[in-house]
Amino acid sequence: MMTKMSTSKLFLCLFFQFTFLVFVFNPANAQELKVGFYAKTCPEAEAVVKDVIHQVMSVAPSLGGPLLRMHFHDCFVRGCDGSVLLDSPTKQAEKDAIPNLTLRGYQIIDRVKTAVEKACPGVVSCADIVAIVARDVVVELRGLSWDVETGRRDGRISNGTETFGNLLPPTVNISTLVNGFARKGLSVKDLVVLSGGHTIGTSHCSSFNERLYNFTGKGDADPRLDSEYMEKLKLKCKPGDQKTLVEMDPGSFKTVDESYFILVSKRRGLFQSDAALLENKETRDYILSQAGKSFGSFFKDFGVSMVNMGRIDVLTGKSGEIRKVCSRVN
Repeated sequence: MMTKMSTSKLFLCLFFQFTFLVFVFNPANAQELKVGFYAKTCPEAEAVVKDVIHQVMSVAPSLGGPLLRMHFHDCFVRGCDGSVLLDSPTKQAEKDAIPNLTLRGYQIIDRVKTAVEKACPGVVSCADIVAIVARDVVVELRGLSWDVETGRRDGRISNGTETFGNLLPPTVNISTLVNGFARKGLSVKDLVVLSGGHTIGTSHCSSFNERLYNFTGKGDADPRLDSEYMEKLKLKCKPGDQKTLVEMDPGSFKTVDESYFILVSKRRGLFQSDAALLENKETRDYILSQAGKSFGSFFKDFGVSMVNMGRIDVLTGKSGEIRKVCSRVN
């Protein structure tokens, strides 16, 4: 018969063995994101991506905004798993949903993937390519670089209905913005910093037209919008206009800079979600701290917040797959 002491020792031994096994074999601990994930398996991966993006941006810099936006839209639905890239024969994938109908640049991701596959077949995920491309377009448009964590795996599911409630429309208020980012593990600072991505790119008039013509349903305008800026927008966007494109950061929409914060501070942010940033002390203070400053902290902050966003609900280890073609599962 075992003594009380020997029984306790046996229990402790089994406990530590079990703990060790759980730690070692738990898929969550198998492989995490890290800088240089492909250092041994595909050391040229990021150089290949950079070369393709340099070629693209030298002839089509207006694709910078859409390619940056693609990373946002990927991460906020099912996590950063490349699901936004998947096609659906029945048009029910994420890319077919209303919030993603204006996304552009899928052919560029395909072009990058083809080049990477040629260098290292079956190694680099589409999800990682989207993340690296986002960084490289920012650099091409005069922003600062940052180290992109890699090691993501590609998801096998893309459901258009999941975009609703996960992708925040440009009409939401500050509470919805803060809560929406918090659900993804992002801070209030991440919210205002990542909103600075509006420094590049364009938007359809339909995303903000109600601010000009029917803000409360009574044919009125949004009182938070600078009147002079409003009149300029009305010259470009007529009621019901669904197609016209407007620069989100007039005058420098192809350059990553702090001018977005200057515009917002002057009540010239294009979207309701931009104006909402002035209604929270933390976001307002950050905007005012960056407005009018050359080489403020935004450039560095943006890289930090992009890394934070790039960690949302990632698939790693043996989860998911490495797609051969980004638009379809293997």
